[in-house]
This record gives sequence, C-alpha cells and structure tokens, in this order.
Amino acid sequence: MQPGPHSAITDVPGILVGQVERMDPPYLTGTTVVHVPGTAVAGVDVRGGAPGTRETDLLAPVNSNGGVNAIVLTGGSAFGLDTAGSVMRWLEERGEGVRVGQGEYDVVPIVPTAVIFDLARGGDFKARPEPSWGADAIAAATDGPVALGNHGAGAGARARSLKGGVGSASVRLDDGTTVGALVIVNAAGSTVDADGNLYGARLGLGDEFAHLRTPVEPPPPFAPGRNVIPGPSMNTVIAVVATDVPLDKAATQRMAMVAHDGLARAIDPIHTLVDGDSIFGLSTRTSDEPRLSVTDPTALGQLETVYAAGARTLSRAIVHAMLNAESVETEAGTIPSYRDAYPSAFPTD
Repeated sequence: MQPGPHSAITDVPGILVGQVERMDPPYLTGTTVVHVPGTAVAGVDVRGGAPGTRETDLLAPVNSNGGVNAIVLTGGSAFGLDTAGSVMRWLEERGEGVRVGQGEYDVVPIVPTAVIFDLARGGDFKARPEPSWGADAIAAATDGPVALGNHGAGAGARARSLKGGVGSASVRLDDGTTVGALVIVNAAGSTVDADGNLYGARLGLGDEFAHLRTPVEPPPPFAPGRNVIPGPSMNTVIAVVATDVPLDKAATQRMAMVAHDGLARAIDPIHTLVDGDSIFGLSTRTSDEPRLSVTDPTALGQLETVYAAGARTLSRAIVHAMLNAESVETEAGTIPSYRDAYPSAFPTD
C-alpha cells in the first residue's frame, strides 16, 4: 500500500475539493466543500455530544435517498449551516441533484453539512462564514492537491492549545482501489502525547512521518488541559472518508462508523460533550456492478480492508493537518502551531 499521487481525498476518483477562508482580523474562519459531480452513495456517523449538522437523517440506510452531490464542512457553528444553501443553488444552476420534474433544472441538490465551533476565534463573534462562501468554495473545487492547515474550515480550528486545521491523506490498496480522507481538526482533546509526539504519526505509511523526532521542548503554556480562549471549550472534529469501492448505503455508513477509530488513535480524549464529532462516508463508484453489503458474507474481507484503511487514513490526515497548520495571533493571544511549539521535532528543517 502507498499514498495516492496527491496523498489527499482527491485521489479518489469523482472527488473534488474547494475551500475559502478569511483570516484578516477579526475573521478567522472558512468553508470547505467536497463536490461529487457524479454523485456518491453516502453515510454518516455522529458521536460527539454537541453536533451541528444538516441533512444527515436522509443518509440512514432505511431512508430512500440514493446519494449526495456535495458535503459541506464549515466554521461558524450553527450559523455556518447557511453556507449549504448557496452550494445547493450553485448545483441547481447546473442541473445537479435529485430530479423532481421534467425541466432541465428541476432538481433538489443533496448537500449534507457539518460545522465546527470557531466563533470569535479572530476577535468578533459575528465574523463568521457568509452564506455565499459555500458557492465560492464549490466553484473553486478541483481534483488536485488539497491546501492543508489554515485553509477552508480549518482557518479557525484549534486542537486544545495548538493550532488545528484541515488535513487530508489517501492510500492506494493492493487491488488498485483508493481510500481517502479529509478532516477539520478542531478538538477539545490533544493530538500530542505527554512527550510532544503526535499520536497519529505512528500510523504513517512507509517513511511518511519518519522525519519527526521526539521534541525536547516543554508543552506550550496552555497544554495539556486548558484552552487559549477563555470560557468553556467548544470544538468538533468533522471529516469525510471516501472510496471508489462500490458500497451500498449500509456499508458506507459502516465505513463512517469505523473511521471514528481513526479519530480515537490520533486525538485524546475524543467524542466529548463539547465536541460534535461527525464523519461522512462516500462511495463514488457509479457503475452498475453490484455494491458490497454488510449482509453478504463473501464481501466481509474486502469491506474490512476498506474500513481499516479508512480509519488509518483519517489518522494520517489529522497528522498532516497539525504539521501544516501555522500559528495565528488573536486578541486572546497566540495559538501556536505544532511546528512552532515543538521545533525540535523537525531536526532536518
């Protein structure tokens, strides 16, 4: 197994990613859109105690919806859910969505959404994503490399006392299929252990993270149990895990469920009452070949391989988010990046 060409979710055929962010004071927030022009079978699993989501019930295997057109991951807490509306309008103008009439544009786009809490991170509670940011992000979507760190919904993200951000990774399995993940790391928990090592780095493919060393610096001022922003911690890790293996709705939901193991291996604690941790699963294969089902005993081996790859790829994506995040200055002080907090972890830089 090895990473795909971009080591990003865009290595999965049929996946495009677009992002917008604003980081000039008092803004520190953004929006990320995963666009699937050919649609994708989708599932979701929500385990955090404070989720902010839209259009997730229809992804349940017992409901009739057959697929999605895009997934929105955004800052702004519940206010950020408004960005999905402009994504829907952008898709409608192109005839993408569930067909409900005879007209070319008689469609209802399906755009599930999840948010992180980043309100006032840049200094102003009302400096949050505008509804139009969703359309701006999907219009910019490509199948190329994904900008990591302080981009898109990762602009205002933090992981306990360190700067969080957007991360992505992929793996090409031995049979030629691909699994990819994209994550917004905005956790109440920590991504580093007591020695300053990134929890998820041990799961790298080959020498992916071999350049990292155990740092000699002490933990940053607010680690490990306190937050830079005064008051209760409000966070959330949101992610998309995708594959080109043909999965039915139940199998896709199961992929999202197992992917939470990837969060647990890279963040501690996870799924707290102040996190809204939510993961979407996507199967982009649109051919007529039979889809794998969790009730088919002959499919179990392939399913377990894909699920394990999804969880591990998500852990790797979290590491890439932390390695690419950059320190930011806020009214409450500096939110240091992992690189700035632990420079000795990078002896070859």
